[in-house]
Amino acid sequence: MENNKTNKVVLFQGIKTLIFAALSLLMGPVLLSFAFSKPNDKLYIPLLIVGCLVCVFAIFLIFKGIRLIMNSMFKKN
Repeated sequence: MENNKTNKVVLFQGIKTLIFAALSLLMGPVLLSFAFSKPNDKLYIPLLIVGCLVCVFAIFLIFKGIRLIMNSMFKKN
C-alpha cells in the first residue's frame, strides 16, 4: 500500500519561496516606477535594469514555489 502523505519540509520550502516571490512582486514595480519618474536622472538605466530583473525573478520564484508545493503533495517516493 502506498503512503501518499504530504512532505511538510518541501511544503514549507514552497511556501517560503512564494513569500519571497510576493516580496519581489511588490519591489519590482516600485523600482520601475522610481526609474520612470525621473528619466533624466543618472540612476535611470540601473534602476530600470534592476527593476526588470526583480520582476523576472519574481515570476521565476512563483513557478518554482508552485512546483515545490505540488511536488510535496503529489510526489510518490
